[in-house]
Amino acid sequence: MSFVVQSSSAEPVYAALDLGTNNCRMLVARPQGRGFRVIDAFSRITRLGEGVATSGWLSQAAMDRTVLALKACAEKMAKNRVTRARLVATEACRRAANHAEFAARVSHEAGLDLDIISAHEEAGLALAGCASLMEPEVPWALVFDIGGGSTELVWVRNADGRHEVQGVQSLPVGVVTLAEEMGERLNTPDGYEEAVAELGLRLSSFEARHAISERLEDGSVQMLGTSGTVTTLAALHLDLDRYERNLVDGVDLQFEHIADVTARLAAMSAAERSRHPCIGPERADLVLAGCAILEAMCRLWPLSSLRVADRGVREGLLLAMMAEDARRPAMGEV
Repeated sequence: MSFVVQSSSAEPVYAALDLGTNNCRMLVARPQGRGFRVIDAFSRITRLGEGVATSGWLSQAAMDRTVLALKACAEKMAKNRVTRARLVATEACRRAANHAEFAARVSHEAGLDLDIISAHEEAGLALAGCASLMEPEVPWALVFDIGGGSTELVWVRNADGRHEVQGVQSLPVGVVTLAEEMGERLNTPDGYEEAVAELGLRLSSFEARHAISERLEDGSVQMLGTSGTVTTLAALHLDLDRYERNLVDGVDLQFEHIADVTARLAAMSAAERSRHPCIGPERADLVLAGCAILEAMCRLWPLSSLRVADRGVREGLLLAMMAEDARRPAMGEV
């Protein structure tokens, strides 16, 4: 839900919050030219959707962790004198039977109104947030977002600077849900292959509807990925000592690079993944699940490379709010 906070500042300040199955992330920004300038940010792994795939409910512990994170976001919004914000929740809340109870608790304890959006809107926001990274001369694009609880696919026609959505699919499988479902089997070659094969079957209906493979050979398709999975793989490929967004955002990963990094991750122990500065203990048990989802896509649509976007829903929210406000008549204008 969008809402407005009164401020004495003449310059508008916007906040966009994306509450996912695994992460709670927020950007605070001011308009700048045709885009925006980030002035503050927040990111915390809360695992709101922990266990939802099997129980159908948000657990008390997960809600407690997430409400604390949202209180911190509310404090940042107040400190930055935010004038307009939109706070969206995705797959974990879409799936949970007690999502209304959780939203009421967030409103009461953090003073924030959550908007539980559809998978279709989530995909559209992710596309809007990363569309500027598309190559304008390539007429088709396959854009995906591997989340904690779901994976969104968008098939886009890139025509004269317009991005026309031709199809959207949301798979109810993300890094958290796949890791919980597979457990330790995902860390074995047979279990990993089983997951990739099953995901390929789930993706085949999207291929059947849009015949994406037919357009691959003539170079008329580009692939753009926005998620923690692809940004982590990019950071590992670049051998970064610590994650640096400016080095990762917009980088092109060749498919052989993805295969190499995946093999390196599979050879690591859980402790080694936890110690890696670009993975950390909170993502160590999820990174192979993300690799399996990505590998299923790479096998079905064997393009030569993937462009990595460290941007998505939050950026899409900011751009949408700013564009909407820019279209409104000025105060007093007839």
